[in-house]
Amino acid sequence: MAFIRAMFQWTPESRKVLKTWAPLAASWLLMAVEMPAITAVMARLANPEISLAAHGGVVFPIALIVEAPIIMLLSASTALSKDWTTYQKLYRFMMITSLILTVIHLAVAFTPLYDVVVRQILGVPEEIIEPGRIGLRVMIPWTWAIAYRRFQQGVMIRFGHSDAVGIGTMVRLLAGALVLTFGMVVQTIPGYIIGAATQAVGTVCEAIYAGIRVRPVLRNQLKPAPTAEPLTWRAFYAFYVPLALTSLLSLIWQPIGSAALSRMPRALESLAVWSVVGGLVFMLRSVGLAFNEVVVAMMDEKGSSPHLRRFAGGLFTVTTLAHFLVAVTPLSFIWFTQVSGLPPQLVEMARIGFWLALPMPGLSVLQSWFQGSVLYGRLTRGIPESMAIFLVTVLVFLGGGVWLGSFTGLYVGLVGFSMANFTQTLWLWVRSRKVMKIVNLRDRDIDWEVI
Repeated sequence: MAFIRAMFQWTPESRKVLKTWAPLAASWLLMAVEMPAITAVMARLANPEISLAAHGGVVFPIALIVEAPIIMLLSASTALSKDWTTYQKLYRFMMITSLILTVIHLAVAFTPLYDVVVRQILGVPEEIIEPGRIGLRVMIPWTWAIAYRRFQQGVMIRFGHSDAVGIGTMVRLLAGALVLTFGMVVQTIPGYIIGAATQAVGTVCEAIYAGIRVRPVLRNQLKPAPTAEPLTWRAFYAFYVPLALTSLLSLIWQPIGSAALSRMPRALESLAVWSVVGGLVFMLRSVGLAFNEVVVAMMDEKGSSPHLRRFAGGLFTVTTLAHFLVAVTPLSFIWFTQVSGLPPQLVEMARIGFWLALPMPGLSVLQSWFQGSVLYGRLTRGIPESMAIFLVTVLVFLGGGVWLGSFTGLYVGLVGFSMANFTQTLWLWVRSRKVMKIVNLRDRDIDWEVI
């Protein structure tokens, strides 16, 4: 009991951590609401299994892989955007990379490359191939919008405006809600088009807001900031390439998962339920994922580490307990039936799958704590190493499931995902110990200045 009380002891320092984390957590949580909202609407339109499987098994995984190299721009911008010269250099990198990735997206969506990827590599059921192609074409603006808004959000977090991130997410959700409402009213547009349009329109609107909101930050805080040590391209790539590789490895399991589920029993049902269960799990994980940027932004302050550690312990406990309560009570049944609108034959499948993901929210908190420490120490090589371990673990479980051919694909995928996150977290802990030791020595017997 003393340990529990210590974790939730609200000192002025802990409140400072909370003040930084809360808007980011709200943003992640609001963003996490997007996928359940999309799947709920698709489940209530014509041919729900086709739309859910096409979006969750083709459109979303491929779009994520294309954008993978720019996902870590949020962490990079938060850590490096200290002065105007560095900002301009990173901005050029963001724009050029976004252009290249958008061209790749166009090539996959509009050329025979799509058939190679979806038919030969993923091997998804024939019923969802053409719906997936159309959905992927609708998602074309997504990559650039994600890159631009994450880059600008990093600047705002760096200069103490993390609340703007949450407002931007609300803009995104409101824009997406209009698209979903339109789809529900019209009822004649296929669900896979509505789902893709929701994500595309929402992220573009959020990017526009981020571009407007960051202007006073650039003018009043970034431009007058003293020039830091010049950031060379060599130093930047040494910092960022491991992060980009990390995001690629962290997302490549999704199309691999789609390919594996397509080759296991109950393929169409597994692909349809996969995004629904994943959406609910991501909601519970989201508040833990937000802790990563808090660690990156605040660990360089003397005396911060014990308060960040205590906060991580409390967040681990709360998120794990929340997942357990949803799983053990009728809340999961209500979610999958009344909210998600799954057909009755898929509800029990979803509830079992949700149980198998129980470790995920707590592991996400620990990952953020360890990964943020590694980022602070600029030992970024440990992050792609951890993702390689994650990927190997996933491949072992998915490969075993395909080889045995006797277990429902959804269950194999979720068990593999949970175990892979465990091994990833373990390696991040190993890699963060050097930084943790240095920070703990720095913070010993030092009072943290409250700003």
